[in-house]
Amino acid sequence: MKYKIVSDSSCDLNEGLKKQMDVGLVPLKIDIDEETFVDDENLNVDELLENMKNSKNHVKTSSPSPGDFLKEYEEGENVFVVTISSQLSGTYNSAILAKNIIADSAEKFIHVFDSKSASIGETLISMKIFELIQEKYDNLDIVNKIEQYINEMKTFFILDNLDNLIKGGRLTKIAGHIASFLSIKPIMGSDEKGTIRLVDKVRGTKKAFRRLVDIIGEEGKDIEDKVLGISHCNNEERANKLKDEISKRYNFKDIIVVEMAGLSSVYANDGGIVIAF
Repeated sequence: MKYKIVSDSSCDLNEGLKKQMDVGLVPLKIDIDEETFVDDENLNVDELLENMKNSKNHVKTSSPSPGDFLKEYEEGENVFVVTISSQLSGTYNSAILAKNIIADSAEKFIHVFDSKSASIGETLISMKIFELIQEKYDNLDIVNKIEQYINEMKTFFILDNLDNLIKGGRLTKIAGHIASFLSIKPIMGSDEKGTIRLVDKVRGTKKAFRRLVDIIGEEGKDIEDKVLGISHCNNEERANKLKDEISKRYNFKDIIVVEMAGLSSVYANDGGIVIAF
């Protein structure tokens, strides 16, 4: 029986993971002024960031249509779908609608997971699904284990610029204004519903990253059994330094670093870092 993992383009993958897992990525669209960028393998992220920087207007993103998901669903008999948090985008709803459409016309197993996260969080969930498929778990066991994995997963991020999160309604202006006051760096995270929460606020970038490393120990459980993922927007040096610091403090099973694609870059902005485990 053929298995297929499908995600949206918020799922950030490196070349090795792309080849290994063959995840079907359904692209979102990004509108900057009069130009539309499709978040697929042809997107130039540097050009996207430059256009964002030069625009005075709100950057808009649009979810894939159910039809976009249907094309990917056709490639597997057992399909596991991972979407960006339903609290941040309508993508989950599009994936569910596609499932309902195809359920009437095909003998397939399809399950859609709300990641309650984004970016590297979706990456880790996709990796876990792939691992369970390789271990030959049946479909319902995979669903139960992944739902538990999602509920236990922690996502945190530090951004140099919160403008797009604020303009896009993903973050309140009050929380956003913290960042512009006395060089305060907010450490953000996702809550149990997949909405954005303020975890802590620290003065200065270096202190914020040191605090982030501390938070991993405070909020993480059973670290030795987990993979930690780091995604970055044009900030590989900082991501690798963070990886080194985490490695010194904690015994994760593995730590991976990936570069953000388009959608994650829109909200993380230049320099942003997201971690999940």
